[in-house]
Amino acid sequence: MAITIKKVTTRRELERFIRFNYLLYKNNPYSVPDLFDDMLNTFNKKKNAAFEFCEADYFLAYREGKIVGRVAAIINHKANQTWNKKEVRFGWIDFIDDAEVSDALIRTVEKWGKERGMTHIQGPLGFTDFDAEGMLVEGFDQLSTMATIYNYPYYPQHMERMGFGKDADWVEYKIYIPDAIPDKHKRISDLIQRKYNLKIKKYTSAKKIVRDYGQAIFELMNEAYQPLYGYSALSQQQIDQYLKMYLPILDLRMVTLITDADDQLLAVGISMPSLAEALQKAHGRLLPMGWYHLLKTIFLRKYPKMLDLLLVAVKPEYQNKGVNALLFSDLIPVYQKLGFEYAESNPELELNGKVQAQWEYFKTEQHKRRRCFVKEIQ
Repeated sequence: MAITIKKVTTRRELERFIRFNYLLYKNNPYSVPDLFDDMLNTFNKKKNAAFEFCEADYFLAYREGKIVGRVAAIINHKANQTWNKKEVRFGWIDFIDDAEVSDALIRTVEKWGKERGMTHIQGPLGFTDFDAEGMLVEGFDQLSTMATIYNYPYYPQHMERMGFGKDADWVEYKIYIPDAIPDKHKRISDLIQRKYNLKIKKYTSAKKIVRDYGQAIFELMNEAYQPLYGYSALSQQQIDQYLKMYLPILDLRMVTLITDADDQLLAVGISMPSLAEALQKAHGRLLPMGWYHLLKTIFLRKYPKMLDLLLVAVKPEYQNKGVNALLFSDLIPVYQKLGFEYAESNPELELNGKVQAQWEYFKTEQHKRRRCFVKEIQ
C-alpha cells in the first residue's frame, strides 16, 4: 500500500512522533528510550534555545492509517554559516524495514531542504551537538547510553541503498576502571601540575560551581570543540538553558575542574552514573513509576556498574600536554570509591587522536561505531 507523509502540526501528532520510537524498540534489550517530557521540550520552538538559529519540521509516515516511520528535517543555520555549507539535516529517523518507508521519509527531507536552498542532506544529526548524533553501524548487541542513538542493523543498509556515503564516523569505548592509577599516568599528571602550576578544584554545591565557573565551562567547550565536525558555538541562551538543566542533577564528586594559578579555567571533566537501565525501566515516562528508577540513580545514588563520560574539554593551548591525565588522576579514585567497573566514552570522532590518546594507559574495548551519512540533493 502507498505511503502517506504527514507533517506534524498538533501536540497529539508530536506525541505520536515521540512514541513511535518507544513502540518500534519496545522489546529491544539494547535501546535506551528518551524521556518523553524532555523530547517534548526539545521539539518545542519556545523551549529549545537552538531554535534561535535552527528551523525544523517533523514528519510521520503512514500506511493504511498506521505510523510506520518518522523523521525531523532540520537546518542549523549557524553550523552552515560556520562551515560554509548548505546542508539540511535528517534527525530522529525511525522506520520499519521497508524501502518504501525510508525512501519516502528521506525524499520528504530532501524536498523540504531544497525548497530552502539546501544542496546536501546529512544525518542523523539533531539541532546541535548536545543532541544524539550518528547512526549505529557497529555494536548492535551493546547497551546504548542516554546520549546516543540506538538503531536496528537494517538502518545503515537503507542509507547505503539510497546512495548515501560516509561523512564522518564516531567510535565509542568501554574504559575499564583500574585498581590503581597507572604509574605513567600518575607521573605525567604530577609533572604537568608542577610545571604549569595547575590547581584541581572540587565543589560540593551546584549553586557555587554555577556562580564561579558555570559560564566558563561552556565558553571552554566552545573554544575546545570549535574545530570538531559540524560544531556550532553555543549561544548565551543555550548556555543559560544547559546550566539550569544539567548541573543541578550531577554528583559533584564526579566533576573536576583544572585552573591555572590565576584561577582561570583550563579543563573540565564531567561524568555521571549511567541512566541507561533506569531509563529502560521508566519506559520514557516519569509517571506513574518512572521517576522512582531515575530517583534511585540520581538522588539516592544507587549506582550501576557503568558510568558515562559526558564531557572532557581542555583549552586548546593545553591539549596534548597531559592535562587530561591530571583530570583522571583526580576522578579515578572517585570512580573506584563509588564502585564503577567501567566507563562509556560516548562518541569520539574516529580521527580525533587527541581524545583517543588519553585512554592509552587504560584497558579499553572499542565496542561501537556510528556514522553520519551525506549525499547531494538531486
